[in-house]
Amino acid sequence: MDRFIIEGGRPLRGTVAVSGSKNAALPLIAAAILGDSTSVLRNVPDLRDVRTMLSILQHLGASVRYERGTLEIDPTTISSCTAPYEYVSTMRGSICLLGPLLARFGEARFSMPGGCVIGPRPIDLHLKGLSRLGVRVTTEEGYIVGRAEALVGNTVFLGGTFGSSVLATANVMMAATLASGETSLEFAACEPEIQDLASFLVKMGASIEGGGTHCVRIRGVRRLHGAEHEIIPDRIEAGTFLLAGVATRGDVCVERCEPAHLTALLDLMEQAGCSVSVTRNCIRARLGSAPGPVDVVTLPYPGFPTDLQAQMMAFLTRANGVSVITEKVFPERFIHAAELNRLGAQIALDGPKAIVRGVPHLQGAQVMASDLRASAALVIAGLCAEGTTTVSRVYHLDRGYERFEEKLAALGGRIVRAKEEG
Repeated sequence: MDRFIIEGGRPLRGTVAVSGSKNAALPLIAAAILGDSTSVLRNVPDLRDVRTMLSILQHLGASVRYERGTLEIDPTTISSCTAPYEYVSTMRGSICLLGPLLARFGEARFSMPGGCVIGPRPIDLHLKGLSRLGVRVTTEEGYIVGRAEALVGNTVFLGGTFGSSVLATANVMMAATLASGETSLEFAACEPEIQDLASFLVKMGASIEGGGTHCVRIRGVRRLHGAEHEIIPDRIEAGTFLLAGVATRGDVCVERCEPAHLTALLDLMEQAGCSVSVTRNCIRARLGSAPGPVDVVTLPYPGFPTDLQAQMMAFLTRANGVSVITEKVFPERFIHAAELNRLGAQIALDGPKAIVRGVPHLQGAQVMASDLRASAALVIAGLCAEGTTTVSRVYHLDRGYERFEEKLAALGGRIVRAKEEG
């Protein structure tokens, strides 16, 4: 396994370009199997999760070609509907293949998905939504098995305990494109990644209205064809670099991003005292002194994203005062707090709340990443800390950030990748 070795204390300065969105790429790759011809996706990030998804497609029999951010998927050679444990167990996003397989082939066998350890994330909304379209779900030898002779449109309510589900919305939306009749998704997720998926499906010949709103209407069609599409920029990567810049008291410009996708983050950064300027596809953020404290509440889009909660916590460890972070999407997503405290932070947990008391300095130490976004938070804290910080298990980070350490080094960060000792 790899680790990062970071020499902290240097402000990040310069310009960095954002890659394509991981959270958009995975459902788009799944959607390509709905077509009866080849699809071409551009701006596809080279990430471990993307590579895993492509391995699953190849196991199913699809023909895949991926080179320099361009991905070609020919689904006409698919001969299997079983997504094996060895792939699915490492990546939760693979569950979004369930809907397309059922819609196209009438059957799907899926091991329970894995991914980051950030608290319970059941797939009940996926199964509930697909059942409303006529799918029969059973469990056989450790696999979830779905079967449907024909999908039929219906009204599907997608609200869960902690709000709407992005992947469940994607799954049911994709399945409904080939169902007979009309499907109405109520309390659907509104995230930009869902808007991007709806756009791609329409290019493939789907009839969808309201993609990116809480009410989506899908009129089923007989067939979908391949299409070309460019994936949206990764808003979480953009936010991570912005927070890394201001956390180190630097000046960073993030290019090739979509500022409209980050309004909740930019608002909190300005509340904390950051200077933020926005142009059409670029955000510049600066901070020369300690930020002020802010209260953060994670919510589904357009609220503050849970995938930036850990990075915001790292930023607030050096605020001039006490900040409160309330996690309303994944209430147990605070494993990184203990590791940040190893660097000298003062963070106390109270159920779904984290109380962050800012400190003047962080001190380098050995820390261990527990999940994808926690990895980014520990790197940000390490870039701020005095001395050397070693972040272990950065394979988590490789699931969602393309060339992360190279981009940080180009901004002046002293960070290198090395093999774990022993």
